[in-house]
Amino acid sequence: MKNMKYDGKALWQMDRDHYIHPWTDFSTFKETGSDVIAEGDGIYVFDADGKRYIDGIGGLWCVNIGYGREEMAQALAEQARRICYYSTFTHLTTPPAAELAAKLAQLAPGPLNHVFYTTGGSESNDSAARLVAFYFNRLGKKSKKKIIARVDGYHGSTLLTATITGVGFDKIGFDTIDDMVHHIPCPNPYRRPDGMTVAEYGDQCIADIENKILELGPENVAMFFAEPIMGAGGVIVPPPGYHKRAKAVCEKYEVMYISDEVVTAFGRLGHFFASKDHFDFQPDIITSAKGITSGYQPLGAILLSDEMYDVISVPQEKGAMLTNGFTYSGHPIACAAGLKNIEIMEREDICGHVREVGPYFQKRLESLYDLPIVGDVRGSHFMLCVEFVANQKTKELLPHEAAIGSRISRLAQERGAIIRPIGHLNVMSPPLTMTKAQVDDLVEIIRQSAVIAMDELKREKLWNG
Repeated sequence: MKNMKYDGKALWQMDRDHYIHPWTDFSTFKETGSDVIAEGDGIYVFDADGKRYIDGIGGLWCVNIGYGREEMAQALAEQARRICYYSTFTHLTTPPAAELAAKLAQLAPGPLNHVFYTTGGSESNDSAARLVAFYFNRLGKKSKKKIIARVDGYHGSTLLTATITGVGFDKIGFDTIDDMVHHIPCPNPYRRPDGMTVAEYGDQCIADIENKILELGPENVAMFFAEPIMGAGGVIVPPPGYHKRAKAVCEKYEVMYISDEVVTAFGRLGHFFASKDHFDFQPDIITSAKGITSGYQPLGAILLSDEMYDVISVPQEKGAMLTNGFTYSGHPIACAAGLKNIEIMEREDICGHVREVGPYFQKRLESLYDLPIVGDVRGSHFMLCVEFVANQKTKELLPHEAAIGSRISRLAQERGAIIRPIGHLNVMSPPLTMTKAQVDDLVEIIRQSAVIAMDELKREKLWNG
């Protein structure tokens, strides 16, 4: 930790009294407040008291190149000195916005040669949905409006993207847009019906997509939203071949396939974009954010095909414009961060590092199967999850009172690692620079935490072992 001192108690108080956090648990927040994370270095973060933690979640799936990159700080400062901001509305641009758009088009698969900037994943998915509806309007197919998404898929927290999101927990008490979005079952092989093979389950999952399109009417369905690997919904890896087959179904009925790569892009699975290179399918649109700047600046991007651009770029009528955008679309400092981030990733071959270390990471986590509460270890490369259960054979869950994900997260943090609890799951998405030795450190902390959790659950009579 640098030679900086923080008044942790004062910061805690200010935060508790004034900051409304995303995903706040008000049953505990007013008493416990927030831990103040003050600094970072590599894969580690430090709280205001100087305690060091392995950042097992990479900020929030996003600090891909790690913390404390001096050349990134210099790039941001240099851009701020040149021009800190200018609007990109109505035919204005800045050098970083133009250069990053060209670079993203170079990295993206197939004909995805056009970039629309946002400031994050929710905006990327919200704007993608709006642009697809506009696209079909321009084609004269104005009934094509409905959206298909998946139970446990996560796509954002605007009114529209919260509706597209299929995580029921995230919608408690909040309104959604009625009859616009329709959800099909989550393609989770671990929870497939008893006696069904993975291949048979894959067939069922593809049938779910086609049946929903036919139920709603192909003339009414505009788009299908899917994460290559579902993130906040539980790091769900679909059955082999799922995405390629799903894309074929969408093509059959002229449904746009939106690949939500907010988490999976920029190296998390060992490629700049995972859709084509990891899952062998060509989406119509890719949405991105998070790792595009490694969290050093807020930025999102939608990558559109030549075909779609050729339709939406034809003027509707005299004086009409493409009226979608944000004050900070193409912000020059954010785009400078994106350019520097990609430069670092390419120079250091971070994607290659992920392809090498990722399988080791997963194998080390799979060593936890000897613990009787570990039901499933899943994910890919630097996007992994452990599912905890009461019984490995039956897959029965522990009682809600066990709060197993939060319990293990708390125990791990006490031992120097931050991992993300999601119900009965713990998710890992560390900076992509993590070494094998650091993987060993993280997995050992998770093991210690799980062992202690089992003892606690027995004492509390919440699990009999």
